Amino acid sequence: MRFSEKYGHKTARERIQIDSIDEALRNSLWSLLKIYLWDKVYSNTGAPYLRYHSEMQRFCSLLWFRHFKNPLDTLPDEWYVVLSNLRTHFFNCLWWEVYDFVEFTADNFPYTGRAEFIESCNGVLENELSAYRFVNRKIAPITDGAEVSEIDSALERARGPVRTHLRRALELLSDRQSPDYRNSIKESISAVESLVGTVLGEKGTLGQLVKKLKDEIDLPALGVAFEKLYGYTSDEEGIRHAILESETVGFAEAKFFLVICSAFVNFVESKVTPPG
Repeated sequence: MRFSEKYGHKTARERIQIDSIDEALRNSLWSLLKIYLWDKVYSNTGAPYLRYHSEMQRFCSLLWFRHFKNPLDTLPDEWYVVLSNLRTHFFNCLWWEVYDFVEFTADNFPYTGRAEFIESCNGVLENELSAYRFVNRKIAPITDGAEVSEIDSALERARGPVRTHLRRALELLSDRQSPDYRNSIKESISAVESLVGTVLGEKGTLGQLVKKLKDEIDLPALGVAFEKLYGYTSDEEGIRHAILESETVGFAEAKFFLVICSAFVNFVESKVTPPG
C-alpha cells in the first residue's frame, strides 16, 4: 500500500474509481483484450492480414462502422496497422470511452470464450477498485457519487477513534494487493460503536448504546436499522464471531457497511455538533 493510501491522504473518490481510470486499470483491461482477442489473430493462422481471419475481420468491421463511425474503406487489411490504431485509441481516449470500447467488445465478442472474458474483466475491475462491473454484458455502476461523498464527508467530520476506524475500514476495502472485507466491516461497525459511546460517555455494545442514544437525540427508524445491522454482525455465525470460511463476504458487502456507517456518523454528528 502506498504512503498516501496508508496514512489517509487519499479520499474515497480517489480510491474507488468512479469517474476516472488509472494507469493500472487501463493496462489490465488492455492486457485482457490482448489475451482473449488480439493474440488469437496470429495464433490461428500466423497470417498478418485481416482477410485471413474472418471472425476478427467481422469484429473490426463492426468497430469501424458502429463504434468509431468511420468509413469502412478506411479499415486497413494489415493486422499490425489495425492493432496499432486500436492501441492508440485505447491509451489516449477518455476514461468512459475505455468502458465503451470494452463493453462493445464484450457485446460483439468474435470468438468462443465471451463469458470467460467478461468474468476476467470483472475480476480486474474489482481488484482495481473500479466503481463499475459487467452486468448482463453491459458495464454498470455499482458505486455512485453520493455513496463516495458520504464516506468522504464522514472522514472529514469524524474525530479521534471514529475517524481511525473509518479510515482503516476504507484502507482494508481498497487494498489492491490483499483486500480484507471482513475486517473492513468490523472497522465500519466499530466506528459507529465508538461514536455512540463517545456521545453518551458510556461503554457497551452498539445494540445497547443505540437504544440509549434514541433517548438523547432524534433517532427514528435509522436507530432500529442499526440495531439489526449490529445483530447481523455479532451473532454466533456472524462476521465478528468465527465466521465460517465458506461464507462469502466480498466488496459489495464491505462497501455497503462503510457507506451506511459513514451515513450514520454524518447523521449523529449533525445532531450533536453545534452549527457553524
